[in-house]
Amino acid sequence: MTDYRVADVMTRQVIYLPAETTLDEAARVMKEADIGDVVVTDGANLAGVLTDRDIVVRAVAENADAASTTIGSITTREVVMIEQFCTAGEAASLMRERGIRRILVCDNERKLVGIVSLGDLAMQLDPTSALSEISEQSPTV
Repeated sequence: MTDYRVADVMTRQVIYLPAETTLDEAARVMKEADIGDVVVTDGANLAGVLTDRDIVVRAVAENADAASTTIGSITTREVVMIEQFCTAGEAASLMRERGIRRILVCDNERKLVGIVSLGDLAMQLDPTSALSEISEQSPTV
């Protein structure tokens, strides 16, 4: 895994949604794009990352109204980034240290160029592993 760069395994499709977007709209966008996360913006600034798990754990479990609750109210505000030429091993270590499953990927000017997930790393490390199979088949919201 350490021979691969983050740029080799990351997802280049990044979808941005404003913090005012409702949960039901965000879930629809994620389902249509077949992705498990979106980058949340507050004006021109990154506000955080919203994952399909955030929607389930933070919203559904708390009986939030999906039609009126905004993604900005449940978004994970900590933005963790890694440079695209770091190794996949460095990305895995950062995920382990921070207890997260996704990291935003930037270029050397800190411009967002992708997202790398635990599943992306697992599929590169061992495409036949159980985690890889789950990541590949796991439906998003």
